Amino acid sequence: MNKYGYTREVNISFEEAIDGLTHTLQEQGFGVLSHIDIQEKMKEKLGENMDKYVILGACNPKLAFEALSSEIEIGLLLPCNVIVYESDSKVFISAIVPSVALSVVENNNLQTMAETAETKLKLAVDNV
Repeated sequence: MNKYGYTREVNISFEEAIDGLTHTLQEQGFGVLSHIDIQEKMKEKLGENMDKYVILGACNPKLAFEALSSEIEIGLLLPCNVIVYESDSKVFISAIVPSVALSVVENNNLQTMAETAETKLKLAVDNV
């Protein structure tokens, strides 16, 4: 495990993981703004095969508004990415750790927002 991601193996199919994660993100106040199928894009653009890998761009509007109100260029670090991927026939879900991602920003007002987002993202991952 790395320090910038919160990762969990799940014992469900890849498709069930995406559906379940989308639902649990919504329960935590996040909408999914983007759904990028990396496996498909690598095949299409490079002709390369890889395991299933999807990036979901998740946004909690309330937290995003607060962050943008405090730091206008914070949009460079938004939305919160959450990934679902297969490795060795196992399915994993991993969410960005906002407190680590936002540690590069010199704005103390963002720390509380980052901690709130982090708690909600971890709950979403854990509840799939």
